[in-house]
Amino acid sequence: MNRKLEKLLIRLITENKENVYRLAFSYVKNAEDALDIVQDSIHKALSSSETLKSEGSMKGWFYRIVVNTSLDFLRKQGKIQPMDDKTLEFHSPISEDAYHDIDLERALDELPHAFRTVVILRYFEDLKIEEIAEVLDENISTVKTRLYTALRKLRIKMGDELLEEAK
Repeated sequence: MNRKLEKLLIRLITENKENVYRLAFSYVKNAEDALDIVQDSIHKALSSSETLKSEGSMKGWFYRIVVNTSLDFLRKQGKIQPMDDKTLEFHSPISEDAYHDIDLERALDELPHAFRTVVILRYFEDLKIEEIAEVLDENISTVKTRLYTALRKLRIKMGDELLEEAK
């Protein structure tokens, strides 16, 4: 790894450590596992930095490593089932159970991973649609569709819960 690139990567990781941890935690919901994922992601990034195409795409590239490492962890734990886009589009996170005092975090947890990831990267990590597409290795229209679908499902879920509480 060239020295300049290594310094930039270390600075990026240091400046975004809380965001990276929060991203990993949003998948695994466990502090120790999230820390392990961050550590594995840093190791992967440092050892594969030669695959980085440009310094400008470093943040998206590193976030993609974190997302993929998180998904790999969940697959190994048997907590994630891969879905094709058609199944994902028709998947409804809304259940028959009535939750009292539901908040955004619980509603987000009920979304399929592909939808949740887009929302987290856009609104919690403040990435642009183009950066999210790069992180997820998807085209921009797929990211937009998933984002709008996720927001619609969140509005429905949060609206249903508010109506239930009002009764």
